[in-house]
Amino acid sequence: MFDLLSSLYPWTKALHVISVIAWMAGLFYLPRLFVYHVEKAADKADLSEVYCEMERKLLRLIMNPAMIAAWLFGLMLVFTPGIVDWSSVWLWIKAVAVLAMTWFHHWLGKRRKDFLAGTNTVSGRGYRLMNEVPTVLMVVIVIMVIVRPF
Repeated sequence: MFDLLSSLYPWTKALHVISVIAWMAGLFYLPRLFVYHVEKAADKADLSEVYCEMERKLLRLIMNPAMIAAWLFGLMLVFTPGIVDWSSVWLWIKAVAVLAMTWFHHWLGKRRKDFLAGTNTVSGRGYRLMNEVPTVLMVVIVIMVIVRPF
């Protein structure tokens, strides 16, 4: 099994990066759709339905598969022999940031359900602030992986 992971390493790394890029695109875009949904479609049922459909498709067709693929290929990288030094602090900081990003993904999914139920309580400003979360997590993750300061 470990020989197979080693031979697939370049492909696994490439597919991991592709998956993360797709996932991040969704994490950046969905909160922005929520901003527009709150601010432009609050009292317009037809427009709200359009936003709900866009949000559903983004989450289900792009973000969920990309997150699953990023996790799958990331775990394959972690278990490839000789790639990870388990005593390195950077790995654990990255892991916490990835878990936070996964939590954020699920938080967005819950907010989408709030829009569907008509129970959204987050303002456009709130979604704008939350839109910064994936950026901060991305910066932490990239620095941990590339610079490995710890």
